[in-house]
Amino acid sequence: MRVISGEYRGRRLLEPSGKNVRPTTDQVKEAVFNIIQFDIEGRRVLDLFAGTGQMGIEALSRGARECVFVDSSNESLRLVKENLRRCGARARTEACDALSFLRRREGFDLVFIDPPYDSGLAAEAVEAVKEFDILSKGGIMVVESRRDAVLPATQAEYGAEKVYRYGKIKITVITRGI
Repeated sequence: MRVISGEYRGRRLLEPSGKNVRPTTDQVKEAVFNIIQFDIEGRRVLDLFAGTGQMGIEALSRGARECVFVDSSNESLRLVKENLRRCGARARTEACDALSFLRRREGFDLVFIDPPYDSGLAAEAVEAVKEFDILSKGGIMVVESRRDAVLPATQAEYGAEKVYRYGKIKITVITRGI
């Protein structure tokens, strides 16, 4: 696992031991950042269900203004902090339940949602982002799930939705209207 582009390009990131955390593959991560490449610089980013922190770190490397990493696992947050240190990056980490964090109603321009597969948390997180109005106008949600996962229908305000499939993985990009 490595940082693909930007200021931290080529830096190796620590991977989790065991099977509790499923990092996004480099191929899928590169595809995601190709899709959103012009929507990162200067943005405030939320890496929800952060795991290793690689999505948020990639965003920081590509010019995001700031990133908040949220995970309920202390082991995952330890990995995030170590990966930030390896890159020389500074960011806020939050050890808490993702849905509880969303209830705080902080605003973000880009939100990565990649919960454990089959947990039902992807759909809940998307609904919570909408309900608590944390995504800025013109903001983007990037949701990683199993290929057959069903997400809530988008409302008119969140009408621009694109779905990309990479083997068994589905990436759903939801853009909030301006």
